[in-house]
Amino acid sequence: MIQSVVCFVLSGCLLFLSSCGQAPGQDAEKGTSLESSVTSTEKSEPVYGGRLTEPILAEPINLISALSSDSASHSVASKLFVSPLKYNKDIELVGEAAKSFEVLDDGKLLKFTLRDDIKWTDGVPLTAEDVEFTYKLMIDPNTPTAYAADYLNIKEFKLTGKYSFEVTYDKVFARSLITWAHHILPKHLLENEKLTETRYARAPIGAGPYKLKEWIPGQRLILEANEDYFEGRPNIDEIVYRIIPDLSTQFLELKTGKLDSMGLTPQQYLFQTVGKSWEKDFQKFKYLSFSYVYLGFNTESKFFKDVLVRRAISYAINKEEIVKGVLLGLGYPAIGPYKPGTWVFNDKLVPYGYHPEKAIELLKEAGWSDTDGDGILDREGIPFAFTILTNQGNTLRIKAATIIQNRLKDVGIDVQIRTVEWAAFIKEFINKGQFDATILGWNILQDPDIYDVWHSSKAVPGGLNFVKFRNAELDELLEKGRTTLAQAERKVIYDRIQEIMHEEQPYCFLYVEMSLPIYQSRIKGLKIAPAGLDYNSNSWWIPTSSQKKLRIQQ
Repeated sequence: MIQSVVCFVLSGCLLFLSSCGQAPGQDAEKGTSLESSVTSTEKSEPVYGGRLTEPILAEPINLISALSSDSASHSVASKLFVSPLKYNKDIELVGEAAKSFEVLDDGKLLKFTLRDDIKWTDGVPLTAEDVEFTYKLMIDPNTPTAYAADYLNIKEFKLTGKYSFEVTYDKVFARSLITWAHHILPKHLLENEKLTETRYARAPIGAGPYKLKEWIPGQRLILEANEDYFEGRPNIDEIVYRIIPDLSTQFLELKTGKLDSMGLTPQQYLFQTVGKSWEKDFQKFKYLSFSYVYLGFNTESKFFKDVLVRRAISYAINKEEIVKGVLLGLGYPAIGPYKPGTWVFNDKLVPYGYHPEKAIELLKEAGWSDTDGDGILDREGIPFAFTILTNQGNTLRIKAATIIQNRLKDVGIDVQIRTVEWAAFIKEFINKGQFDATILGWNILQDPDIYDVWHSSKAVPGGLNFVKFRNAELDELLEKGRTTLAQAERKVIYDRIQEIMHEEQPYCFLYVEMSLPIYQSRIKGLKIAPAGLDYNSNSWWIPTSSQKKLRIQQ
């Protein structure tokens, strides 16, 4: 559920944490103003061959996507595995491995028939037994996954043939179809494996358009086209993901031709990629991303247990200043976990706004005052001093943290900023709850269900509710929201969910930014749609004359 690397995955079914500020390959919404500076007039027909080289800020943690919650892992895994269903260019669920599917009994019965021509890249046929195995794996309490909830709502899974199955629910479940947009895992390889130790986490066997050719830790991953992919092999021979944990370094590599794409920062988009040579050699895009960035409070921390303190900090932060100073106006202040302009967004919420005097008043009410005259608030002898933790390489988040640091100093709070390499950041700090506050981002799902992040049952080690926020009314609404289909009824539920978050402030929602991808002009076939860019990436191609394979950087 978390994004300025080129994250090529339509994130409609799973929430994942992004190491970057945006996900340039995904999620342009219907009605969103889309801009592109594509000027190439070259006419050519798709051909096979060539290499696409992209950067990622952080190394994938685990290529079995059910076991990971980071964007890098999901981006790569989406090229390696298939699901019964997938999202098309209009963000509609359609068959992928499923040849057909039926929704019966008001959604409480789903019937699927799989294609019979899909093979794992080791040559073994993919069958309904693999889907059954995946289902059983996901409901197994010993499986370390953050995504079990969708499967746990299933009353019964039944094989009806080698390539068919059906699932029943004892009540309406809004995410019933979305569940089947999760990746299918190979039974014949994983059924006797210990998932936390299996070699297939780093050497996966999938059935997708690409297969893993090489993974050099800390340097790169190389994917090669799957010649036997059931929808036809992709046009581009290889995708190289170079691990470059710094946006400035990525930009230098882009300019020298060693990268084919990246997600630009606002500074790079507005001022550093203009002029005739950029227009000739590159194609730029701009659209509002399906993601948001937030300051999350560990609600078990001695500083943030009190809602008055969390509200005070929201009053002390100038979000407009962050949007102007960090995003250079290419984004909007956030007020909740949904994208402005969508049906689920609660436009009746009144922003806290920048009111430092209210912050000081609430902090005093919560017992924090400067008793020793050193300029820092204290309570019972403890100074209000905490650290904002974020991931290395994301300059936008670091700049936002710096602005927050300065504003909180104005109200008597001492803030330090610490950046940590992504894998350690997630494993040692986020998953273990070892932080006071963190700046991170979530992708925004197509369905408004956010149970996995906010339900109290997810406030466990490794769970996505790592800020440990618990609220009985919120739990009840989250449960009700996923068992209701009528949009009007769900609107009432999710409006109240947003009200609770606004009142309780477990996050200070910071901003929704513009997605700013750039590609070398030699990459052909890019077309923006509501689903963004990646929906047709298997059809992208590189003209034969441009298929130079540069030496991969060591």
